[in-house]
Amino acid sequence: METRIDEIADRVYRLSTFVAAAGPPAGFTFNQFLIDAEEPLLFHCGQRSLFPSISAAAARVLDLGRLRWITFSHVEADESGSVNAWLAAAPRATAAHGRVGCAIWLTDAADRPPRALGDGEWLDLGGKEVQRIDTPHVPHSWDAGLLYEKTTGTLFCSDLFTHLGDPPALTDGDIVGPAIAAEERFHFTSLTPDTGATMRRLAALEPRRLAVMHGSSYSGPVAPALEALADYYDGKLRQAMTHAT
Repeated sequence: METRIDEIADRVYRLSTFVAAAGPPAGFTFNQFLIDAEEPLLFHCGQRSLFPSISAAAARVLDLGRLRWITFSHVEADESGSVNAWLAAAPRATAAHGRVGCAIWLTDAADRPPRALGDGEWLDLGGKEVQRIDTPHVPHSWDAGLLYEKTTGTLFCSDLFTHLGDPPALTDGDIVGPAIAAEERFHFTSLTPDTGATMRRLAALEPRRLAVMHGSSYSGPVAPALEALADYYDGKLRQAMTHAT
């Protein structure tokens, strides 16, 4: 397996590893995102088994000794599995996560004390600025949260818009249809009364780009795509409530 590098926005790099055995028969991409700034940041760590390939790719973008922040959406192998390997490779780096995630897992699990980020808190990276947005149970897990980079308008959206296969690094084509197809197959998103509302709150940011963890990143009309996905999940919730009664 090879980890490929693509610049999807100014100094925002997608590190993508295609795993044919995942999600057969189409396979699955596992993507991390590296923001090159005065204080570089990595979003998603990847599984421990993929760390050698991912870290080697990251080192082609920047000296890992410069890496300052390591963060992710929620506790899951592909999100946070290799966090301590990254901390060992990047001596200046601090793992950062939401307050819930630090309380229930990261403070105990990380080899160095983490930074707990409040909902809406900004990190000035020097040339880039990112905001932590708490999104409990969206896409899943109590500790879930996303990251928004202001200068490029990039929303790092974790498992939202997951789709199968090994598509191009960046697309402006249909991203909603493939995401719905993946959801209908895997049922990976937590379905609550807040699911659609959370996605609409993200749409209100008017992001210009989506950094998708599994599949292509997206440079089309982002807010309408988020609204359309919210409509789909609202429909799923109404359907579930009807069946329950």
